[in-house]
Amino acid sequence: MANMDLIKKLRSMTQAGVMDAKKALEENHDDLDKAAQWLREKGIVKAAKKAAAVATEGVVKIMINGDKALLVEINSQTDFVAMSNSFIELTNEITQAVFHANVNTLAEALTVKTVKGVTVDEACTELTARIGEKTALRRLEVVHKQPNEVFAHYVHNNNKIGVLLVMNPGANEIAGHDVAMHAAAMNPKFLSQQEVDQVWLANETKILKEQTIAEGKPADKAEMIVKGRVKKMLAEVCLLDQQFFKDPTKSIQDFLKAHNSIATKYFRYEVGEGVEKKVNDFAAEVAAQMQLN
Repeated sequence: MANMDLIKKLRSMTQAGVMDAKKALEENHDDLDKAAQWLREKGIVKAAKKAAAVATEGVVKIMINGDKALLVEINSQTDFVAMSNSFIELTNEITQAVFHANVNTLAEALTVKTVKGVTVDEACTELTARIGEKTALRRLEVVHKQPNEVFAHYVHNNNKIGVLLVMNPGANEIAGHDVAMHAAAMNPKFLSQQEVDQVWLANETKILKEQTIAEGKPADKAEMIVKGRVKKMLAEVCLLDQQFFKDPTKSIQDFLKAHNSIATKYFRYEVGEGVEKKVNDFAAEVAAQMQLN
């Protein structure tokens, strides 16, 4: 087994990950030069240089079979690659492999082997090396339901947004699909007020208080004003309290109730959300290039 000193040296030489460096040394009997060559031949060195790149494009996929559902986000750096046959093939392989494995976390999913006999992590590394652009499984949600409960889901036609709902026994699947479509468009943060993150709520309430004070509202009325604004905010961020986009006279909860349905769990993924995207100022780039020339 390769010792840590050799692994550190090889990583310094190639920027490869710990496990890749360890495997390279084991395959080449602790010969650093041969191990480095092995990593280059496998494309791992090239992929390692892309590891820090920001990948904010890609796809969201949902797979459902029986009482199990999987929601995944798989990223690329550009939408051009996300639409390529190689990337689409990779996302299908990853989704199938992870769904049929007994995993619940990203770390576990990365070790799952695809139909081609390589791990998910290795498959992403291989494609990264081949196309020169970072690809990665970013996150996943494994959801189980009771045998008599119902899944409802919606994936937008650009594969950038996916919503998954778990609903009560006997729920109306068409109504559930409509609610999932609504959630894709309106992006509620929480299913219901009972599930609102209290740290988030405290911070948002603090902001509303500061805004109210800055507006010069009378102190004796400020508290009531803040309460009203918090109530309005919660109605906007909680799925069940939102006005149904197909019929604004009803809340989502009322719409579901009319169809003898209840949503008990809610998951929504949007490609790249929560990741700061690099915005290129092309005018500045051209100006800089003109100066250099």
